[in-house]
Amino acid sequence: MNSQMSTTNFSKESLKKQFRLSEFLAEKIISSVAFLSIAIILLIFVFVFKESLPIFNFGAEEKKAITTEVSTATAENYDSTSSEELQPESYGSVPTEDLMSESDSSETVSEADAAPESYGGVEVESLTESSPELENDIKTENKEGRDKTWNTFATSEWVPVSDNPRFGLIGLLIGTLKVTLIAMLIAGPLAVLAALFTSCFASKRTKEIIKPVIEMLAAFPSVVIGFFALMVLASFFQNVLGYDSRLNAFIGGIAMALAAIPIIYTISEDALSSIPKTYTEASLALGASKWQTAFFVVLPAATPGIFAALLLGVGRVFGETMIALMATGNAALVSANPFESVRTFAATIGAEMAETVFGETHYSVLFFIGSLLFIFSFALNALAEFYVKGKLIKKFQGK
Repeated sequence: MNSQMSTTNFSKESLKKQFRLSEFLAEKIISSVAFLSIAIILLIFVFVFKESLPIFNFGAEEKKAITTEVSTATAENYDSTSSEELQPESYGSVPTEDLMSESDSSETVSEADAAPESYGGVEVESLTESSPELENDIKTENKEGRDKTWNTFATSEWVPVSDNPRFGLIGLLIGTLKVTLIAMLIAGPLAVLAALFTSCFASKRTKEIIKPVIEMLAAFPSVVIGFFALMVLASFFQNVLGYDSRLNAFIGGIAMALAAIPIIYTISEDALSSIPKTYTEASLALGASKWQTAFFVVLPAATPGIFAALLLGVGRVFGETMIALMATGNAALVSANPFESVRTFAATIGAEMAETVFGETHYSVLFFIGSLLFIFSFALNALAEFYVKGKLIKKFQGK
């Protein structure tokens, strides 16, 4: 039986992609949203950094303000009338009396009568001369907080409202790092081990229960977690451990760990579940147990995804405001003791931004702290994406 095969000649016009309005609109909308997101992030950074710029040129502004005050301090003159032309007013035909000072009168005053009064033999101090040391102290005190703002950044004292303001960032940095370290030491192992259990050992029914419950913690507002730490966790751990400060870095770290666990768990569980089943089957076929397969085969293979989850957890804790404001004690202390009160960058911005005056040094310093938070988060994500994560992927691929 002869079969006839029909051949179709495709022309360039028939192979050309046909224009579809729906696809064109969808493509343009997706690209526009992507570019808009990038533009919004850049605009936020530009705004935050712009508000912190005045702390870089306080010296010039101070000189300009002094010059303005000196120029406005001259005597005012109205209608170009000189002081010599000013004469006392006269009413009617009443002659004007000559105004003479007491010293110009005919009566002579002795030096004893002209001397200042004294009571009880107490000598009267001279009020005309001022000590040069006192003038130098006043000048230094007035200039502090503006010309010397940068010098106070390296100190540990945070006293923004004072005659001699000090904006020490060392205490805030140490407090932020302490809370972040404590939170990650708690949230990291718990979230990764929970993800390893649900992906390698839990049954399907158990996984359907555990995963939604843990992920539901992400729906809790930060203020609720902070209030729980303030009212429950602080009293409980103080009674158990017996430390003095009720609100401290340890309590804040535990509360922030509750906020970071859902993020780390979700991403880690997805990374562990994406490992091919052939890895597990090959390990079990060689005689390894489930625990050995999970810890020595599946977990190392999912290291890039777990590392990304931990970095997102660090970013979540580092920028947390409400929990740090309610559970850390808000005292900028420099100490390695985890049971002492601390103050973080984000909590400082949240607590003091509403009380500052627009354009003052305090206002600009708070925006400078926000710029530091933005730069830290951006640098951490860039380091993870372009260096560490790529290096780990190459390592496990054998390159």
